[in-house]
Order: sequence, then C-alpha cells, then structure tokens
Amino acid sequence: MSGADVAAGLRGFNRDSLARILGAFPSLRVAVLGDFFLDKYLEVDPALAEKSLETGKVAHQVVATRHSPGAAGTVVCNLAALGAGTIRAIGFSGDEGEGYELRADLAALHCDARALHLDRGRRTPTYLKPRDRDALSLEGEHSRYDLKNRLPTGRDLEERILASLDQALPEIDALIVMDQVEEPDFGTVTRGIVEALPAKLASYPRIVAWADSRRRIMDFRGLILKMNQFELAGIPDPRTGISLPDALIAAALPRVAERAGAAVFATAAERGVWTRGAEAGRPVRVPAVRVTGPVDPTGAGDSFTAGAVLALSAGASLEEAALLGNLVASVTVRQLGSTGTARPEELYPALDLWMETMA
Repeated sequence: MSGADVAAGLRGFNRDSLARILGAFPSLRVAVLGDFFLDKYLEVDPALAEKSLETGKVAHQVVATRHSPGAAGTVVCNLAALGAGTIRAIGFSGDEGEGYELRADLAALHCDARALHLDRGRRTPTYLKPRDRDALSLEGEHSRYDLKNRLPTGRDLEERILASLDQALPEIDALIVMDQVEEPDFGTVTRGIVEALPAKLASYPRIVAWADSRRRIMDFRGLILKMNQFELAGIPDPRTGISLPDALIAAALPRVAERAGAAVFATAAERGVWTRGAEAGRPVRVPAVRVTGPVDPTGAGDSFTAGAVLALSAGASLEEAALLGNLVASVTVRQLGSTGTARPEELYPALDLWMETMA
C-alpha cells in the first residue's frame, strides 16, 4: 500500500476536526477494568554512592521518590489529562503502602476507585524503577524490580469484579480492559472475566469496548482489539529492531477482525497504526507523527489507547481514532524519565507536524 493512498479518509482532517472531537471529551464516562500497578521511581544520586562495609557492593543512595498509577493506571492518567468527564477504576489492590499510594494517586486524578477492591490477601503490583537522578534518557535507568502476585486471583474476587462491572455498564460510554499480568488468572482479567465480557456487553451495544493484553489479546471476542504488529501476526517475542512487511499486516488484519467480531488497531512503531472494522473493508494505515530527538516509549501504547477510545466515544471514525491515538503517543514519548501524558492543547502542534508529513 503506497504512501499516497493511506488514510484517505483523513485528507480533510484539520484543527477544526480535532477541536470537534476534543470538545466531546468532558462529557464522556469511561471505566477501566484491569491490572492497576503502582509505578514507583527511586531517584538515585550516583555521586553519593557508597560501598557496603559488609558486602563490598555499591550502596546506591536514593535522594527522592515519586510514584504514579501504572499499567491500567497509566490509561487513567492519560484519560484524566485529556479531560475525560468521569473515570472509574475496576480491579483490586493490596492493603499495604503501595496500595495506599496507588489510591491516593487515583484520587488526585478524580478517578472513582470504589470498585478497586481492597484485598488483604494480595499485594498491589508495583514496578520499582531506580534511575540516576540527572540522566533523563533510558541510559539512566537501572534494572527494574517487580512486586507481583504469585497466587491465582480466585473466584471470590473475580465475582466481586464482575459485580462491579455490572454496576458500571449502564452508566458508561466506554470500557477499557487492560490485561497487564502475564501469568493467566493471577491478575484482574482472569479467563472467567474474559469469557463473561461478550454476553455482558451485548446488552450495551452503544458502549465502546476496547481490549489490550500483554499476552492474551486473541482470547477476546466482541471488543475492539488493540495490539502491535507482532501480536497481529502471532509472533509473541520478536527480535529487537525488526518490522513486518505492510502486505503481511494488511493480510492479517481481516482475519483477526473477523475472528474477534470487532475492529482491530495494530500499532507498527514509527510507521503508524493499521486499522480495520469487523466487517468487509480495506485495511488502512494511519501514519505516525514524526518525532525527532530522544524518546521514551514507556506507556506509549497506553496513551494511544486513551486517545483512540475517547475519540471513538466522541463519534470519530476508526481512522480518526487512530490519528488521535498517534497524536497523544507522539506527545508522551517525548517525556523522558516518566510515563507521560498529553493535554488537549498539546495535540494541535502534533497535528500540524502530522499534516506536514501528509502534505
């Protein structure tokens, strides 16, 4: 597919088009069901490093800490920054310091966390991220330490989550399912919840239902699927630096969309995003915004999700939603040393850059 015929439906898209879509965001009601992590950053000052007298190993000195919601919480951060009207979290947390910090961060974002069930038998999943304080690039990051649950979620907690979903569905415009935990049935999005979703959503066809999964995206039915090019092609662990041919992506999209019974968005890094509806139609590629300088891709997919889902809920087409997601991600990847967010006013210069690319 040549560059001249990609995203044909966006040729008339301009700042007024963007303003129309963004103008609907404050009225939208979104629920995020998934794995709420805490991203906790440890700011290390290398100049203060000490040697342990007992072990002889380096004792890194942490001079500051900061934290924010991660995984499904990253989507919430982006929904809030983009001005979504109401946001509610559905999932669970532990009853410890990390759980307290997660809930405090969600409250600061005006996210309703009453359906984030507190379970004293489980921990709040946490990514501990040590990094050199003055090195904002990826080179400043140390090895990450993960705190995760090592036991299955269990039927009792699963039923409480499903009950909260039942309460939310009549009151929302969009549902985002974020399956971050790689081990099956150890997180919020258990196989029982995945199997229950189609029947529950069938009664609410107006809801924009969206799924993103670290390992199991092909298990979802009846929800819009967001995946990367390798997941689309059934390649779970691709080699770094490779990219798939356009023809392969275009051929795979119809099969996956028809199998899922819903639209598909497939990200392809700097080449942009491919999309196709559930019914017959030609796959379309929406080019990415050209970003120069250092970037941090952490959370880019989650920021894409927030922008695309809000756009679809505002009545945007698949192509327009893909563009909105691209605009948001182009802003967040330039925020080094953190999982970034984008505000509505930041999308206008991003659109100008994209339009220059398409001219």
